[in-house]
Amino acid sequence: MKDTTNTALLFFFGMIFGSVVYAQELEPPTDDLGNVSDAFQENFFEALKQKGIENYELALTALDKAERAAKEDEESKAVVYFEMGKNLTQLRRFEEAESNFQKVLDKQGDRLDVMEALYDLYYQKKDYEAAIPLVQRLIQQDPDYKEDLANLYSRTQQYDKALALLDELDVLWGVSDYRDVLRSNIYRLTGNTSGEIEKLEERIDANPKKEQDYLNLIFLYSEQGNTAKAFETAKMLLKNQPTSELVHLALYKFYLDEGNSAEAIVSMKNVFQSSKIDQENKYKVLADFLQFVKTNPEHEAELESIVSLFAQENNGKVYEQLGNYYAVKNMKEQALLFYEKGVANDTDNYTLVKNTLLMQIDVKKYEEALQLSNTALEIFPAQPLLYLLNGVSNIGVQNADAAIESLETGVDYLLDDPDMERDFYKQLNLAYLQKGDQNKADFYAQKAANLPDGRQ
Repeated sequence: MKDTTNTALLFFFGMIFGSVVYAQELEPPTDDLGNVSDAFQENFFEALKQKGIENYELALTALDKAERAAKEDEESKAVVYFEMGKNLTQLRRFEEAESNFQKVLDKQGDRLDVMEALYDLYYQKKDYEAAIPLVQRLIQQDPDYKEDLANLYSRTQQYDKALALLDELDVLWGVSDYRDVLRSNIYRLTGNTSGEIEKLEERIDANPKKEQDYLNLIFLYSEQGNTAKAFETAKMLLKNQPTSELVHLALYKFYLDEGNSAEAIVSMKNVFQSSKIDQENKYKVLADFLQFVKTNPEHEAELESIVSLFAQENNGKVYEQLGNYYAVKNMKEQALLFYEKGVANDTDNYTLVKNTLLMQIDVKKYEEALQLSNTALEIFPAQPLLYLLNGVSNIGVQNADAAIESLETGVDYLLDDPDMERDFYKQLNLAYLQKGDQNKADFYAQKAANLPDGRQ
C-alpha cells in the first residue's frame, strides 16, 4: 500500500494493493471449498460472477444462499465470509465487512489475504488507529509493511515513533524516496525544520555523492531565508558533483544576488542546455535572464546565444518571452522577429498569435498578418479580435469586400464590449470608403460615434 499524502504515492498504493486483489480474483478459492453440496457451489460461483461484473448486491444474495447451503461446514463458511467482506467493502458497508473479515480471522488465524483486505477497509474508512495493530500482525508475515506502519504512526500523530521507525528502516534497507517524502512531511507538520536540516547534513556527510540531499538542503535553507548557507551548499554540491545540472537552478540566482553576472550567465546556460530540467523551470530562468538584461543592457548580446540554445527545441513559448522583452523596449522589428518564429511553431497559442498580428499590423506587414489571421480563425473561430485584425489586414491589402465580410461576421461574436465594437465600426467605415460606398461608410461612422468611449 505504501501511501503518503503525496498523490503519486497514493497512486502507487493503489497499484500495489490492486495487484494483490487482482491476483486473488483470477483464482477463485476452489481448493478451500472442500466437499460441499451442488447448491453451495452453484451459489458461490454465481456470487463470484456477479462480483466480477460489479453487481455486489446480487453477489451478497448468492453468498447468503451459499452460507445456508454450507450448513455446518465451517471451512466453507469462512470462504463465504471472506467473499461477503469483499463485496460489502465495495458497497462501503464497512462495519458489516469488518465483521465478516473478523469471522474468518477468528476461525483461521492470521490469514495474510484476509488481513490485507481488512487493512484496505481500514484505509478506505480512514480508521488509522484500528489499522496499526493489524499492520503489526501483517509485519510478522511481510516485513515490507513496516513502511506502512511508519505512515500510520504519522497519520495518527505519533511522530516520534514514525521517525524512529524510518531511521531503523534506512539502516536496514538503505534510504528510499518514499521514506524521504514521509520524513519530510513529518518535519513540516511538526515545524521541525532544524531537525530535517540536521538529518540531511548527516546524510551528506555519510554520502557526499547523493545529489537530492543537497537539493533538499538548499531548498530548506532558502525557505528559512538563510541564503548564505543555501549558496554554500550549492557550491559544495557542484564541487562534489561537477556534472550536476539541477544545482544550476539555484546557483544562477545566488550569483545574480552577489553581482557575479559572468557566473550567473554560465549557470543559466547550463539550465537551458540541461536534459534533466523541465521546460517550465527553463521559462522561469529565461524570464529572470530577460529581467537581468533589462537592468544590465551590456549583456544584451548574450540573448543571441540563449536563443541558439532553445532553437533546437522549436518552442513557441521561448520566442514569445523574447518577443515580449523587445516589445516592451519598443524594438518592434526585433520583437516581431521572435514572435513570428514562435508562432510558426505554436499556432495554438492565442496570446502569441494575437501579439504577432498586432505587431505585424503595427509595422504594416499586412500580407503576413492576413495569412496568419486566416489560419488563426480556423483554430479560434469565435474570437472577435481575430476577425477585427483580419479585417484590418484585408483593408491594408486593398481587399475591401473580404474586409467587410470578416468585420460583419466578427461583430456578431461581441459580448458587451463597446470599445471593440467601435473599432469594428471604424474599420467598416474605412472598408466602405475604400470600396467607394459613401452612404455605408457614413452609416458606420455614425454607429461608432454613438457608442460611449470607455478609453477616454
